[in-house]
Amino acid sequence: MKNNLFITFEGPEGAGKTTVINKIIARLQQQNIDVLGTREPGGIEIAEKIREIILNPAHTAIDERTEALLYAAARSQHFFEKVEPALKEGKHVLCDRFIDSSLAYQGYARGIGIDEVLSINEFAIGKRMPDLTFYFDINPAVGLARIHAHNEREVNRLDNESLLFHEKVRKGYYEVIKRYPNRIKVVNAEQPVEKVIDEVWEILYELVVRK
Repeated sequence: MKNNLFITFEGPEGAGKTTVINKIIARLQQQNIDVLGTREPGGIEIAEKIREIILNPAHTAIDERTEALLYAAARSQHFFEKVEPALKEGKHVLCDRFIDSSLAYQGYARGIGIDEVLSINEFAIGKRMPDLTFYFDINPAVGLARIHAHNEREVNRLDNESLLFHEKVRKGYYEVIKRYPNRIKVVNAEQPVEKVIDEVWEILYELVVRK
């Protein structure tokens, strides 16, 4: 295992990724670990502007291929402008979503094809995959209920998709996990959030803190 890691957090809407990432970053910093937290799409100015286009609830006319390409464009800029430099500086990078989201959402749920979306993204990021990925598994109905109960959370275009779409996303993630079983760690996100945080921390503590 490398000295510094590129770690991503994945899961359906309402899985609690952002909350967990923030808590984990705080714990790592308490251990004097040099860590950078970021998100996709976004993380830098250009990618945040693309995020505004992709996730705007009013932009219902976006074609699925346009959507996939916009995500890949945002990912490329974000990776080479922010993630890669941080890794070269020796920092651990924790990212809220990365390539697996595109494979599950656009590749599987939108029906474009996982291999096709993978090809687009391999061009965008030079075939760079995460060192470790946490997949937060949750029943889509539970995740969407969390979103609607959380008034302060950003409501985006994907939140307004049908339950059937979100069920396809979950199936898409399962297909991605089959492809990368050694990289992706599955976490039950329907547990209380503190248990989820502790489960993730236990794994990261061995890799990052105790190593």
